[in-house]
Amino acid sequence: MSSKIPSWLSFTRLETAVILVTAAYVAPALFFSWNGGNNEFIMYAAVLVAMGACVLVLHRQARLHPAALWGLSLWGFAHMCGGLVAIPESWPVNPGEPHVLYNWWIIPGWLKYDQLVHASGFGLTTWICWQALRRAFENRGVAVTPSFGLLILCVAGGMGFGALNEVVEFLATRLMPNTNVGGYENTGWDLVFNLLGSVIAAVLIGVCGKKEKPATDEHR
Repeated sequence: MSSKIPSWLSFTRLETAVILVTAAYVAPALFFSWNGGNNEFIMYAAVLVAMGACVLVLHRQARLHPAALWGLSLWGFAHMCGGLVAIPESWPVNPGEPHVLYNWWIIPGWLKYDQLVHASGFGLTTWICWQALRRAFENRGVAVTPSFGLLILCVAGGMGFGALNEVVEFLATRLMPNTNVGGYENTGWDLVFNLLGSVIAAVLIGVCGKKEKPATDEHR
């Protein structure tokens, strides 16, 4: 009597590669967070795993571009490094903040590592919203191009996921006494850079989207 593997446990080569690479940094991050008593990043790692499962479900429905999957994995890596990797004392951070990548002013007074991660991550999320939206239309026999209205919806989607990220950070401050989450101004700048990344992504989709071919089964 042969046993059949459930479809949700059957992974393509692309899915397997992305999962293994992501696990290769999440596992050590969890280990060091646990040993260092960093409950904040244990929570973030758990959220990252949950998000990964959601992305896998979305990918199987929308057949996301391989670059989107690898981009999400890289974004997760940047996020984990942000709170766990120490930087030299000589690198600029705001007074009183820990010397970790998240607090590093790449361009003092203009651009922080955290802001760059927000802009790139939610720009990527906006692109994924476009892929999912386009696939939904195609499944109904409608071919679409990136019009202004559809791109506004994608930007709104990217911003919505960015706001969800802020909710997770707010919950971290309620559940844990000490976190590296900034105050109201930090949240405001996070949202500004979320919007900036989403708008840049929308412009790129508008310029390149007509030439872009949807991912096919062979990319999976």
